[in-house]
Amino acid sequence: MGEGTSRPPRRVLVIGGSIAGMLAAAAVKEHVDSVEVIEAHELPDGPGPRTGVPQAAHIHWLQGGGAEAIDSLVPGTIDLLTAAGAHRVPVTTDMVINSPEGWYRRWERATHVVITASRDLIDFVIRRQVLSDPRVGVRTRTRVVELLREGRTVTGVRVRAADGAETELRADLVIDASGRSSRLPEWLGKLGVRGLVEDRVDAGLTYASRIYRAPVPTRGWPVVGVQADPRAPGPAKAGGILPIEGDRWHAGLMGAAGGRPTRDPEDFEPFARTLRDPVLADLLKHAEPLTDVSVSHSTANRRHSYERLRSWPEGLVALGDCVATFNPVYAQGMSVAALGAVALRDALAARPAPGLARRAQRAIAAPVDIAWALAVGQDIHFSPTRGKQPHLGDRLLHRYVSRLSRTATGSFLAATALTDVLALQARPTSLVRPSVLLTALMGPSRPQLLRPPLTRAEHDLLNGLPARGNPRT
Repeated sequence: MGEGTSRPPRRVLVIGGSIAGMLAAAAVKEHVDSVEVIEAHELPDGPGPRTGVPQAAHIHWLQGGGAEAIDSLVPGTIDLLTAAGAHRVPVTTDMVINSPEGWYRRWERATHVVITASRDLIDFVIRRQVLSDPRVGVRTRTRVVELLREGRTVTGVRVRAADGAETELRADLVIDASGRSSRLPEWLGKLGVRGLVEDRVDAGLTYASRIYRAPVPTRGWPVVGVQADPRAPGPAKAGGILPIEGDRWHAGLMGAAGGRPTRDPEDFEPFARTLRDPVLADLLKHAEPLTDVSVSHSTANRRHSYERLRSWPEGLVALGDCVATFNPVYAQGMSVAALGAVALRDALAARPAPGLARRAQRAIAAPVDIAWALAVGQDIHFSPTRGKQPHLGDRLLHRYVSRLSRTATGSFLAATALTDVLALQARPTSLVRPSVLLTALMGPSRPQLLRPPLTRAEHDLLNGLPARGNPRT
């Protein structure tokens, strides 16, 4: 769309066949004639690994806000996911979580849900649904090499096919959803857009993941996690086990310099035993490993604040990981992409007038702001963190949130207030509402739990299982 026109876009190009790219296509397809997704690699026919997604080897879940956003963009997706084996986990009813302030209770009344599954399954179910719409097409094994423009308006892209042939594709709107490898900063420079900076906050964590065959049926089995405590001596360590499709557990471990997990399969479970509580190791000794250990050092929070640039070209929008990536321990990436796609859809529906691209980019930044505040607000309190250090206000806020978290170990109201924010369904400012402040001041109404809150049935199941390599006779 050029300046001075109120005509809505008719043809849209989406760069990247990622989850963000597919959700972007879903967001705009009701308002345009056609959408074409341009993907550099082949797309698998089923729920298999997609090239260029190394993070798929690590644990993933959809926060409540992200799940709702996906279902509003592609109705029925969450039901299809659960039918394919994904787990709808009630929060905190089916969660065994050790926070730095203690074990959270498993309240009988669930206020939120998270969706746990392999990244490959989530990717496939969303992709199949979006590409089933005749208005959405896909061009694989094709790379975008340049943005086309007329003046300050993006009018399409130049692409290079696998055989080296180059073609110009025209469009009224180009959406960059190409992820961490995005060349958008370079392209903007060629358009004369200046002043872009990258914010980077890195706690220096290493992530190691492995899939196990669970020793018990996983339907109804809880998410189990041990969070890192920035106040504890020694390197930060954390870990979790998520139930995923196929009666499997996806286990993930994280550690900072001086205490990082390795690729060695023999080290995986011993490392889990060094966390603040050995519950993960106690569970994994009953399970059968199905994969090698995958390791990632790409756990930094990175952000390009495109919405703050003084000038922004018409006809161009950025979405997903090319805008911001987050420490994966907070499970925000997919949900933020989904919420950004909803913001794009709403901006397009509201007023397809000049300035649409800038308005959409600013709307996409709103869920990024929330996730960034949550992730960076935690990571800056770990001693190895580079890129930003906490100031007095950060320390005071962290002390308050820690008090609220301690209260949440024995207060349903405090636990709900926290999960509202963590689920990306409320802004962090909601934590300072008068009712929440008063609850934090009063503290927990129930005594702290001294051990993991496994149910009697879960205890019985585990107590009746042999440890791996030590079968009963």
